[in-house]
Formats: sequence, C-alpha cells, structure tokens
Amino acid sequence: MADLHFLTAVQLSEKIKSKKISCLEMLDLFLARTEKFNPNLNAIIYLDKEAARERAKEADEALAKGESWGALHGVPMTVKENFNIAGQPSTWGVPDLKNNIAKEDALAVKRMKAIGVNFFGKTNVPLLLSDWQSFNEIYGTTNNPWDLNRTPGGSSGGSAAALAAGMTGLDAGSDIGASIRNPAHYCGVFGHKPSMGILPTLGCAFPGGHVPPDISVIGPLA
Repeated sequence: MADLHFLTAVQLSEKIKSKKISCLEMLDLFLARTEKFNPNLNAIIYLDKEAARERAKEADEALAKGESWGALHGVPMTVKENFNIAGQPSTWGVPDLKNNIAKEDALAVKRMKAIGVNFFGKTNVPLLLSDWQSFNEIYGTTNNPWDLNRTPGGSSGGSAAALAAGMTGLDAGSDIGASIRNPAHYCGVFGHKPSMGILPTLGCAFPGGHVPPDISVIGPLA
C-alpha cells in the first residue's frame, strides 16, 4: 500500500477500522521498514517484535468481534527511551544503567495502550537527554535520514529520525529546551511541546526518580 508508512496516526487507525489493512499487516510493514533503514539510521534502539505481533493479533481478533480498543486501535508506535515500559530498558544513555529494566509502564504509556496503541520499540537519546544530537555509549549514534552524515538533533533525535524514515506510525518524546522541537525541525516532522501539566510525566524520570524536573514536559512527534 503506497506510502501508508507516512500517513498520520489517525489515518492509520481509519485504515485498520475500515479493515483495509489488518493490525498485524500494518505492524509488519513498519517492522520491514525498520529492518531496511534502521541499520544506517540507528534510530530505533530496542525492538520487542514478538510482544508487538501478539498484541497486533489480539487487536485483529477484537475487531473481528466488533470491539474497539479506542481511537488508535492497533496503530504501531515507538517511544523515546526514557519512557518506562515494563520489561524494557530505560537507561537515559548512561552506561552504568545499561541493565536497568523498567518494572512498570509510564502513565503516558498506560494511557496510550488504553486507546489501542501497539508499542513495538524505543528510540535513541543522547547521554542524560542533554544534547542536540543523539549519541550515547550504550546505543551509539543516530543519523539523520535526509543525510546520514548529519545529526537528527536531540534529545528526541531517535524519535524524529524514525518518523522521518517511515519506520513508525507515531512517537512521543520529552522536552525542556527544545528536545522535541529541535529534532522535529532537523528531520522535517511535527513535534509539539505542550504546556506544563497537560500530559503526565510519571514514569519518564531518571531511573530511581519519580517525575522529571518541573520544567520538563512530554509531547508527541508525528
């Protein structure tokens, strides 16, 4: 299906709900794009293919019964590495935390799952989310899909690069000093820093903390 990987999340959801494509077919499309382009980009640094494929199958079974999980039923999504997802690494790019595994989902992740999103991977960040590029010693360097010799920005650079390459249907990042807006600009995608307090940051803090600093917010990239 031509250019399906560049449709909006709402458009992807409409394709699924109208049964023009199954949830599993859509996930496999994005996984195939990831397999093709990610080796050069290094934007998606953690994949959970099997769990995502199982959720996609469950989403298809629900649709077959006339059930809807919500506005983004079955839409494949990635998320910035600092968002906790139970059983997945959350390191902030700090080598000493390379074995840190989240015990529960961030509140935003729970809410996205509650409206049907299918998370299949996490995207790269700079050390401590504190740079306008996306390199750390755990995952390496993320490159800009428009020019592999240039940076995608940071600190949500992996998120922006993955979207620009059509490897994911939606992503979410965090922002203090342009960490969503900067990479969105560098990669030619949409990124929004919401007003403080609109979206929950619980589960997006440095490992061992509860919530990020007061000036930090989370927001969408699309």
